[in-house]
Amino acid sequence: MYATPASAALTRRTVLRTAFTAAVLAGTAAALAPVLRARRPRQTLTPAPLAEETYRGRHIAVDLAGVRIDGRPLHVMRRADGSYLSGINHFQSFGTPLELARAAVDELGTTQLAFAAPHHG
Repeated sequence: MYATPASAALTRRTVLRTAFTAAVLAGTAAALAPVLRARRPRQTLTPAPLAEETYRGRHIAVDLAGVRIDGRPLHVMRRADGSYLSGINHFQSFGTPLELARAAVDELGTTQLAFAAPHHG
């Protein structure tokens, strides 16, 4: 009969122990996943507005994600001096995003903003 060396038996034993440990850990992780998910704080999809108002019948919301007029994004750019400008009125700078949004509403009149296409930057 063929005798196996002691190192081969240890290798099989190590492989079986590793496989068993991996199976137990996978089962434990699957069982704990709902508990760990429940403890995680829920993220809101839309951040709370920093400023929100109705100006000339249009809803303006300024938050960390940007400026929206009637739910549509207004492209806002920050200048090096800290002022803001937009694509609607890009020849004039404004001190705050809210002032900029009001000026955009004045310029737009009854026209709606187009939904912004993603840009390269």
